[in-house]
Amino acid sequence: MGGRIIDPLLPENDGQTPLSEEEREGLIPSYITLRAELNEAEQANILAAEEWAFKRAHNVLDIDFLYELHKRMFGRVWTWAGTSRTTGKNIGVDAYRIRTDLQELIKDGTYWIENGTYEPDEIAVRFHHRLVHIHPYPNGNGRHARLATDLLLRTLDQPRFTWGSQNLTDPGQTRTLYIEALRAADNHDYRLLLAFVRS
Repeated sequence: MGGRIIDPLLPENDGQTPLSEEEREGLIPSYITLRAELNEAEQANILAAEEWAFKRAHNVLDIDFLYELHKRMFGRVWTWAGTSRTTGKNIGVDAYRIRTDLQELIKDGTYWIENGTYEPDEIAVRFHHRLVHIHPYPNGNGRHARLATDLLLRTLDQPRFTWGSQNLTDPGQTRTLYIEALRAADNHDYRLLLAFVRS
């Protein structure tokens, strides 16, 4: 089933996470054969998840909620939505560390908020960067981390980030700037990411 997608892998420098053959087998809609059809199906699923997520308050700093959010975002398209990846990727911690690292992130995020360690935007940026770095799921990690971060901002009484005001799924200059900002944050320099998220 998963082999139906004609163009399943994007260029490595695009920052997209390639899916394994087994992960591609988890594709649910039988009509999808092209990347554009996959993107459209995923986007429709994500919009429904956003509506659900913003309808009421959620505890974003909860591991079960983070998995539920991913399932809501991709569960109509992929059978593995809302489950940890089991394979190594071009980014992310070793698969066996995912849940431990998520618990550490939740603990750190809770501490930052309770102690006012950083300004709200920096708390959200640090949370986002760490969530992307962990890369808990087979795919959709960036989109999941951006929505989770926007929900965290709401709990901090802050407006959602603009994320460069462009579609970050498609290759282009905005996505390139986003990837560069994440790479700078890998080296503990959050300035580019702080500027990007409000541009």
